[in-house]
Amino acid sequence: MIDKHQISIRFKELYGSEPTLISKSPGRINIIGEHTDYNEGFVLPTAIDKAVYVALSKRDDSEIHLFAEDFNESFSIDLKDIKPTEKGWPNYILGVVNQILSRGLKISGFNLYINGDIPVGAGLSSSAAVECATGFGLNALFDLGLDKVSIAKIGQLAEHTYAGVKCGIMDQFASVLSKENHVVRLDCRDLSYTYVPLELGDYEIVLLNTNVKHSLASSAYNDRRHSCERAVSLVQEKYKDVNSLRDVTLDMLVELVKPVDEDSFVKAKFVVEENKRLEKACSAMESGDIAEMGKQMFQAHKGLSQEYEVSCKELDFLVDKAKAFPEVLGARMMGGGFGGCTINIVKKGFGHELVEALAPAYKNEFNLELTPIFVKTDNGSELVY
Repeated sequence: MIDKHQISIRFKELYGSEPTLISKSPGRINIIGEHTDYNEGFVLPTAIDKAVYVALSKRDDSEIHLFAEDFNESFSIDLKDIKPTEKGWPNYILGVVNQILSRGLKISGFNLYINGDIPVGAGLSSSAAVECATGFGLNALFDLGLDKVSIAKIGQLAEHTYAGVKCGIMDQFASVLSKENHVVRLDCRDLSYTYVPLELGDYEIVLLNTNVKHSLASSAYNDRRHSCERAVSLVQEKYKDVNSLRDVTLDMLVELVKPVDEDSFVKAKFVVEENKRLEKACSAMESGDIAEMGKQMFQAHKGLSQEYEVSCKELDFLVDKAKAFPEVLGARMMGGGFGGCTINIVKKGFGHELVEALAPAYKNEFNLELTPIFVKTDNGSELVY
């Protein structure tokens, strides 16, 4: 956890005065429900106790001054000149500013300092946390009157327009609206949501970071979206009221997609079945059946690997090896795929033993270090100063 007093000291070193406020937005995990968000399905994320912190104060002019501790870099621009920059990291902040201005909301220049403890590249949505901490902080600093769902939407649109990633809403929504010891059962069609208790009892969540990110991730993501859209269009030829895979049954896919496009059938079938797995996992959580929840996670990984084909040999290796331990109730790849982390439901106290057992074999197989990340659930965006 980042010390807010250290943030204040650093802010004063950079800008000559204390920050007016510090906002915090967490990273996220997703228990189950992968690649369902852009198909108007359901997801089951929650925030974790690793976050991005943004310290802010107003300026007397129209300039924005930014400093990112992770990069030890500053950036400044005038409000009237806001546009994407080649530097990269400022875009997640500037995109939020652009969205606020495009809504006709009034802000002046400001000083901003950003720091955090979310491991970058682990698939824990550090970019969404940056967007949401910025939006949440600016909303408070300038009294903009934005509700939490609007802040999440602003973060998503900032990523679309300034970072160039057409992400679903899950990451930003989880970052802003999560509740400790609960998961958010989010309907990605209409953004209605409920909180489902996540009482793990004698178990805890351990993430295993593969420390890889394969380059085909973005092109494969677009290919999967296209396959899903193709399946929907084939079904729509007979069923006019179908809008997305959310409305599609397995029988429809067998009848109308399988004979025409086998690949689109397999991809769409995964999404339809993943929504069903999520429902089963939710019921299991509500009844405290963590073993059943874990079973659905193992099945989800099998589908992600063999049907949706977004896993990789490193992720498959870790899930296969984890499955051999009775102390592990469930494991699967998490996120877009082709790298990042596996999420594991592990008997309390066994996590370190699991890592000690897997790390040498993983190193031997791939010549890569295995990095464990121990996480707890947490609340969404909040002011900490």
